[in-house]
Amino acid sequence: MNKPKIFISSPHMGGSEQKFIQEAFDTNWIAPLGPNVSGFESDLENYIQEKKFVAALSSGTAAIHLGLILLGVKAGDEVICQSMTFSASANPILYLGATPVFIDSELETWNLCPKVLDEAIFDMQEKGRKPKAIIAVHLYGIPYQIEAIRLVADKYNIPILEDSAEAVGSSYKGKKCGTFGDIGVLSFNGNKIITTSGGGAIVTSTNVLKQKAIFFATQSRDDAPHYQHSEIGYNYRLSNVSAGIGRGQMEVLESRVNLRREMHHFYEDLFKDINGVTLFTVDDKDYYANYWLSSILIDPKLTNGIDRETVRLAFEAENIESRPLWKPMHLQPIFEKYPYYGNQVAETLFEKGLCLPSGSSLSDEDRLRIKNVIYNLFAIN
Repeated sequence: MNKPKIFISSPHMGGSEQKFIQEAFDTNWIAPLGPNVSGFESDLENYIQEKKFVAALSSGTAAIHLGLILLGVKAGDEVICQSMTFSASANPILYLGATPVFIDSELETWNLCPKVLDEAIFDMQEKGRKPKAIIAVHLYGIPYQIEAIRLVADKYNIPILEDSAEAVGSSYKGKKCGTFGDIGVLSFNGNKIITTSGGGAIVTSTNVLKQKAIFFATQSRDDAPHYQHSEIGYNYRLSNVSAGIGRGQMEVLESRVNLRREMHHFYEDLFKDINGVTLFTVDDKDYYANYWLSSILIDPKLTNGIDRETVRLAFEAENIESRPLWKPMHLQPIFEKYPYYGNQVAETLFEKGLCLPSGSSLSDEDRLRIKNVIYNLFAIN
């Protein structure tokens, strides 16, 4: 009999989601508006605080797209983007006909390198170009270097779009991720800390910007008795049914973050005595990471030739999902023709890095199966 699959990051329901979904059906709010949508937005605003405003959308990608529009990005503009990220961070740049400029990572958080960012913007300005926005990502739930990136952005007067899709529940100096940028982005995709099945949100500093985002997300309908449109609009609003799932998930958000962090502690113990395997951890009291995905770097020179792919295939043989780190955007076929600034930090991370099963619903039996694969592979008694 085949062993049940252990997924890298599965949805994890809390139990009360059905109550909110049933209310949507009972009241016939089966639409991209309704009590659950406004309630979910209020729940998020109360959670992140900082006097921010949240609009619930159909995906985190939609939030990035609208965020760039709110920041004034247009065709022909250039937008700086972290290279080590999922393609959803960069795709909306192309939606708008703008040009992505990719920046390398640093080794402390694997996120946007402040030094390279500064060098890139200086070089662009020397050539008579100024980026319209900076997309900074909290990779795998670990905050980027908040203060250093803000210093560079302010130095050149360039707004930050903060991609916090992987960092719901993470914080820096007690302040929630999603609140550091001029615009913030959250994701509630099925593999995230909490989910609305598919969904996301945009975080703004004013209610005016929130309402503008909602305007764009609902086909930019003008205030008229008929359908009239003076601006391009999109079908990006979150449904009331999906928002009901989100309301139930908000009730268990903190426990889900704690469970992900417990998985990270499990891996700390698992790999502590294995030479050549390093668990990605930020050991700084100012950083509180949700560790959405726990990840390791493997140096085959120190592991008798065992590399990232050896480990991945060993897991696969036991029906356990693992995955290489995000392939840097500047190495992707769709993006490789665009400018890139940096060295080979992101490339090296990709070559050596592996994301491990990290879901909050993993059982003791699942952890034992994971442990056995590692012990057998590294010949640990």
